[in-house]
Amino acid sequence: MCEPDSPTLHAAAALAIKGDAAAFGHLVRAHQSRLRGFLLRLTKGNAALADDLAQETFLEAFKKIAQYADGNFFGWLCAIAWSRFLMEARKRRLENLDDLPEMAEDVPEAENASLIRHDLESAMASLHPMQRAALTLCFALGFSNEEAAAALNIPLGTLKSHVNRGRAKLALLLTDWRKVAVS
Repeated sequence: MCEPDSPTLHAAAALAIKGDAAAFGHLVRAHQSRLRGFLLRLTKGNAALADDLAQETFLEAFKKIAQYADGNFFGWLCAIAWSRFLMEARKRRLENLDDLPEMAEDVPEAENASLIRHDLESAMASLHPMQRAALTLCFALGFSNEEAAAALNIPLGTLKSHVNRGRAKLALLLTDWRKVAVS
């Protein structure tokens, strides 16, 4: 597997723009796991919805590949995915995007790391979708603030506000784990 934004992926993007379907397939394989992870967080663990949105994202990216400009291909995909997520929420007529259903998850009681991961995912699910998206892009996926702002189509200052508010809310929600870790 190629590293994100490797020369091989840049070459594949250039070939895909020229109509090479196999090169686009290479891009899909290189980015599908991370894109699904991003969408899984946005949909609060709803794997079926995340998979549907990922598929729609790749279909739209294939149709609009000529619009891709040199840069972070995964960031371009995340921008499309975010747009698809918002359109799905509107289609469902959700006034509050937090009404998306959560997927039930069995948490192994024996492993402390699993419990912490579960609590983090639960805390992330309680955030506003924009905060969830900003934190996921900046921390889980390693985007710079500028790249994340571009992917979400918001000003840099707005992104920073969403990151700061999301971090503050997570800190409050995860206070119990911090107390356990210190003791």
